[in-house]
Amino acid sequence: MPRPQGFAYEERRDGSVVLTHHGRPAGVLRGARAAKFLAEAGAGDAQLVMARWTGAYRFGNERQARNHPRNQGGRTRRG
Repeated sequence: MPRPQGFAYEERRDGSVVLTHHGRPAGVLRGARAAKFLAEAGAGDAQLVMARWTGAYRFGNERQARNHPRNQGGRTRRG
């Protein structure tokens, strides 16, 4: 599984934290959630923490699930 990359965060003067992914907004944290995020990001792998907090965490099985017959959306091969 590749490591998450491209995440960044900016702490604002009002105490909120803006999370971005490749320059695009991914989320805003305020209050106690922002403080908890900053503590967690400072203590561990910041890229992994930001991926978890934004919900952009990939498990590596998306392609397999998309190609599974049950997820073909009624597409059937007709002869």
